[in-house]
Amino acid sequence: MIVIRDSHSRGRTSLDWLNSQHTFSFGDYYDQRHMGFRNLRVINEDFIEPSKGFPSHRHQDMEIITYVFKGAVEHQDSLGNRALIQEEEIQCMSAGTGIVHSECNHSGVDILHLLQIWILPNQFGLIPSYQQRSANFAKDYNRLNLLVSPSGEDGSLSIHQDIKLYAGHLEPSVEIEFAILSGRNAWLQMITGNLLLNGSALKIGDGAAISQESNLLIQAQEQQAEFLLFDLN
Repeated sequence: MIVIRDSHSRGRTSLDWLNSQHTFSFGDYYDQRHMGFRNLRVINEDFIEPSKGFPSHRHQDMEIITYVFKGAVEHQDSLGNRALIQEEEIQCMSAGTGIVHSECNHSGVDILHLLQIWILPNQFGLIPSYQQRSANFAKDYNRLNLLVSPSGEDGSLSIHQDIKLYAGHLEPSVEIEFAILSGRNAWLQMITGNLLLNGSALKIGDGAAISQESNLLIQAQEQQAEFLLFDLN
């Protein structure tokens, strides 16, 4: 079964410095039908104005992934990390017992575009941690490239949950397959282009909740397509 979350039906936060679109309920946007999927709790697509951003704020017991599509994030946290997360880099932060951090658009000219993802951990009270690496390897076209996994295999960032996150970049008209193990689920989040997912059409910003499927056929259409695929328990 594939249930499409249309990009235009997402919740929105519009401020003078932020345009954010929420796949699941977040902040002032609440929809009982969209509270998350499996252990996925938040998928926010954020567009942040130059030199603006989120001031210091606290998280606890959440795995937080930031994937920068365009621009760079200035990150500071209570662990002492001061980092620049640049275009095509990925950050994974385990909030655990508590972490305070801030995120700001490094550019004074250009808008910052990123995806922020929150995942419920498999245990509470963990020691907070921070990881960051290039995601340029995800530009290996026409295959799925592992970004995040429980064990940090194949150079991926590690996460405290039974989830694997893949990035896909398909050239026009290319198709790939992905097998889903029995009892598992998946979520596909579109970034650019258009896809057919087992025959269902997906466009920029759409998401798809996938359950009771054993195999996915992912087909790019007339232009290059970029997406994230979550393999979930």
